[in-house]
Amino acid sequence: MDEDVYFHKYVTYRAWKQSLRFRVSQELFSSHDIDTGTKFLLRTIVEADYDKPQRILDLGCGYGPLGLTLKSLHPDSLVHMVDRDALAVEYSRQNAELNELEGMDIYGSLGYDDVKQNDFNLIAANIPGKAGEPVITYLLREAGCHLAPGGLAAMVVVAPLEETVLKILESIHGVEIILRRNRSGHAVFHYRFSGETASPKPEQSALVRGLYHRKDVTMSVGSLEYKMQTVHGLPEFDSLSYGSEVLVKAITYAKGLKNRRAVVFNPGQGHIPVILWKLIRPENLDLVDRDLLALRYSRLNLILNEYPAEQVNVSHQVGISSRNTEKVDLFIGVLREEEGRNATFLTLDQAAGRLSGNGMILLSAGSTAITRLVTHAESQGLLRIITRERWKGNSLLVLGRA
Repeated sequence: MDEDVYFHKYVTYRAWKQSLRFRVSQELFSSHDIDTGTKFLLRTIVEADYDKPQRILDLGCGYGPLGLTLKSLHPDSLVHMVDRDALAVEYSRQNAELNELEGMDIYGSLGYDDVKQNDFNLIAANIPGKAGEPVITYLLREAGCHLAPGGLAAMVVVAPLEETVLKILESIHGVEIILRRNRSGHAVFHYRFSGETASPKPEQSALVRGLYHRKDVTMSVGSLEYKMQTVHGLPEFDSLSYGSEVLVKAITYAKGLKNRRAVVFNPGQGHIPVILWKLIRPENLDLVDRDLLALRYSRLNLILNEYPAEQVNVSHQVGISSRNTEKVDLFIGVLREEEGRNATFLTLDQAAGRLSGNGMILLSAGSTAITRLVTHAESQGLLRIITRERWKGNSLLVLGRA
C-alpha cells in the first residue's frame, strides 16, 4: 500500500468508542479530514437509534468513511459501498482491509445503475453539492426502488441545497420525512417510503433514460464530421480542449500502423475514440478510465458513430494496466496531471509494458509534465522519442519502442 502513487496521508476518525484509520488520496473528496457533512449525517443516524439495519448501501462512498463507520457500528450488517470513481472504490477496499472489516461489497456504480440489490434497510449518501437538481432528484427519488419495505434513506447536502431537497421530497408520492436537521453548513434528511412493498425498479438505467444527457451535437474537426451525445458533468460538451486538439493532430503519426488494438485512456465525452475510429479504423478499442460516466458515454458515442459494439472493451479502473497480455498498437490519451508526476510516470510505464514492437504512445499534457515524462522515458531506456511538439500551452509526446 505504501508504494501507492495516489496516496496522500492517513486520517483517523474516533466516534462512539470506534477508532477507524483511513488511507486518503489527494484526488478524492475531503482528503484533508473526514468531511463535516459526513460526520453530521453519521451522528444523526446513531442518535436516532433506529433498528439495526441488516443491509446498508453507501451511495458515493469516496474513500469509505460513511460506509465503513456504519459497518463498524453494525458488524453483523452486509454493507454495499459504490462510487463512479474507480479510485474511490480502490481506496474503500483498502480501508476496509486496513480496519479489518469484513462483510463488505465494494464496487463501481453510476448512481443506482449498477447496485446489486434492492432490499436495503438503510441507504446513506453525502450528495455532492454540484450534482445538479435532476441528479439530486434521481438520487432522492430512486432510493425507494432499492429499499426494503420500511427501509430508511438518510442524506446530507450542503446548506444552500436544503430547500431544494425539501421541495423534491415533498413532491415524491409516499415519502415521509422522519428527520430534518441543519448544522455547520449542512442539512440532513431521513425519510421513508410508505407502502408494503418497495417502488419498482425502472427497467432502463438512468443513463439510458437520459438523466445525464446534455444535448446532441454534430462536431467538425477539419474535414471530419461526427455525431455526439454530450453529457453534464464532463468537459468538452461543445468543443475540444487544446489537449484533445493536440492529440487529433498527432493521430496522423499512427496512420501507417497496423492497428489491431488501440487503448484510449481518460476518454471524456468520447471525442478521441470516435475520431480515432473515423481516421484509422482500429479493429479493437479499449476505453480505460476511473470515471464510469466518461466510459459509458464514450462507448455510447462510438456506437452512435457505427463502431461495432462487440469490439469496444470498457475498463473501469485506476491506471492503464490490464490482465489482458495482448500487445497494444496504440496508446492515446490526455494525462491527468492533477494526479501527480508519479502517477503520470506509472501511466507511461504501464503503456510501455504492453506496447507492440511497432506500436506508438501519444500523450498530451502541459509542457512541464511532458518534460518530466521525457526525462523519465530516457532514464528507463524502454522507449524512444519520436517527436515532441508544443501548441497553445499544451505539449504532445509521441513515443515508440527503443
